[in-house]
Amino acid sequence: MKMNPVTTRSFDTGLLARVEDAGLNASAPPQQRWVDGWLLRFSPGKAKRARCINPVATGRRPVPDKLAACQAVFDAAGLPLIVRITPFAQPAGLDTQLESLGLCRFDDTRVMVLEALDDIVPPSLPDTMELQQVGLEAFCQRIGALRGSPLAQRQAHAQRLAQSPVPFSAFELKVDGEVLACGQFALEDDLVGVYDVFTAEPARGRGLASMLCAGLLARARELGARHAYLQVDRDNRPARTVYHRLGFADGYAYHYRTRDPDAA
Repeated sequence: MKMNPVTTRSFDTGLLARVEDAGLNASAPPQQRWVDGWLLRFSPGKAKRARCINPVATGRRPVPDKLAACQAVFDAAGLPLIVRITPFAQPAGLDTQLESLGLCRFDDTRVMVLEALDDIVPPSLPDTMELQQVGLEAFCQRIGALRGSPLAQRQAHAQRLAQSPVPFSAFELKVDGEVLACGQFALEDDLVGVYDVFTAEPARGRGLASMLCAGLLARARELGARHAYLQVDRDNRPARTVYHRLGFADGYAYHYRTRDPDAA
């Protein structure tokens, strides 16, 4: 299969394809179905990865026909129709075709990759700090509270993690007994995906995210991980700076398209 152009530095395309598959597995909600080669996800949660179309195969039906069939699914779920466009999206030229059909582009995202975890050093935490593992339900409530997410989104997040086809491990970073940062990772074979890294707004700029991520990656390496990936908004410069310092580099980009201005 010919990929659309991969932006940024050169990685082995086989590794990038594995990263894309692992990201799909890690974001799989119980609410999903196939439509002629396109994977539809319609979870009511916050993550757009779990409530969009992933066009992973060409299929046989014309794109406008498939979009109409997909629209009916999203209408029934009470969600806007969103298409996720990656370098692997099929059929070729889909992004241009969707633009001609009036679907607007939004949320440019980078998939960053760390090719080897050999140089990751576990953080040396002062006595006032503690990195501890927490249950997935508790984690969803914690990060939902930090983000200000409504209850329905927290519940959808917890449901997705509980039924995930790959195992997640969630952690909190406490400072003087107060949770100021949290994050989790999904481990699939030798690939670890870092997800939901968040620092409480008053505590930002203190290096907590760097320590948290280093701790997560060190734990994952102990469990057999050799490569790491994460997904971050293109314009989130503080987060991207943290990840660059840890050794991550941009592997490829993706974005979304929709007709619904509220979805963007």
